Amino acid sequence: MEKSKIHILLVEDTPTDAMLISRVLLRANPSDWEITHVRCLSEAIDISRENTRQNTDNSQNQSPKQRLFDIVLLDLHLPDSTGLDTVKKYLAAIPNISVVVLTGLDDEDLALQAMTEGAQDYLVKDQITVQRLLRAIRYAVERGEILNKLRESEERSRQALVKEQELNKIKSNLVAMASHEFRTPMTTIRTAIEILEYNNDKLTNERRAKYFSRIQKAINQTLQLLDEILFLSRTEASKTEMYPTALNLENFCHELIEIFQVSPGNQHNLIFNIQGECTNAEMDEELLNCILTNLFSNAIKYSPPQSNILLNLTCQNDIATFIVQDEGRGIPISDRPHIFDTFYRASNVGTTQGTGLGLAIVKKCVDLHEGEIQIESQENVGTKVTVNLPLRLSNQLRSI
Repeated sequence: MEKSKIHILLVEDTPTDAMLISRVLLRANPSDWEITHVRCLSEAIDISRENTRQNTDNSQNQSPKQRLFDIVLLDLHLPDSTGLDTVKKYLAAIPNISVVVLTGLDDEDLALQAMTEGAQDYLVKDQITVQRLLRAIRYAVERGEILNKLRESEERSRQALVKEQELNKIKSNLVAMASHEFRTPMTTIRTAIEILEYNNDKLTNERRAKYFSRIQKAINQTLQLLDEILFLSRTEASKTEMYPTALNLENFCHELIEIFQVSPGNQHNLIFNIQGECTNAEMDEELLNCILTNLFSNAIKYSPPQSNILLNLTCQNDIATFIVQDEGRGIPISDRPHIFDTFYRASNVGTTQGTGLGLAIVKKCVDLHEGEIQIESQENVGTKVTVNLPLRLSNQLRSI
């Protein structure tokens, strides 16, 4: 049975910070959380062990352990532990609970190292907002659940393969995709770490930074894939939550274009056009970012260098119309009926890597906004994707 509350262990030795975080959570929705607060790492480990009980059921289907804490908000600097050792020691003692690191330092290298050690997320205290904290908690909890389910699924599949030669088609696609897509970044991480470990004294600062950059990129790639799987599983179970916020769509699109323009390896001409008054919208910012990021990523991935990629935004009659248009390879006619199917990839993608999840996720995000999406495409000419979204969410969508 699904838990009605998320049980949080807050490990924080500064009373004002602990009070602030508790108040943020309780102000958001008191019925959603149960918070336990401790000040030291040793207390956190002890209470986590006490709240992890062995299932006394002697049946063959017994669960090895049932956790009463869903997530730990862990300050890096505690009276009995400091820095990354705090994460290492806690996860070494309690490996199956999701950890979100709290710190006063806005340090990307430290964040990368913390997540490499196993933390699910990293929050700087003076940058915490209600929405950011809630998302970090929910996504960290569910990422941990996805990882556990993947491990359990792998073991069940291994046992089932002894007795059966064929798996369900959907499960086969998921296992094949996950195996391939996870292996590539994990191999990158392992190789880079081995080079840094055994050749660190021989590397220049520039080379060392390059390997850390590769590790960070691989971690982000893995987390993105986990988030995609998580998002699809949540929408299938009708558990997706909407967080409508006031948005200046003009600024939002400018920032998105800037991110892609400065991305390493970008060789495309990114063009943004706008018509109408688009500064006063109300949408779910993360879902909108998911829509446009996936569409732009596809346009860049399947278009030749130096070609144009357009983002046109028009706001009129309470509708925001986003058009992403490229000059790429296009989508074959035979593939178009399936382009929104999960794990489906067009027959002309060649060796270009992908999961077949991007457009499926875009379609679900558009549907959650009660919007519409249309795709026009011609092989070797390009693709035009039109997304129409209401400028303001209805009352029904606010309560999803």
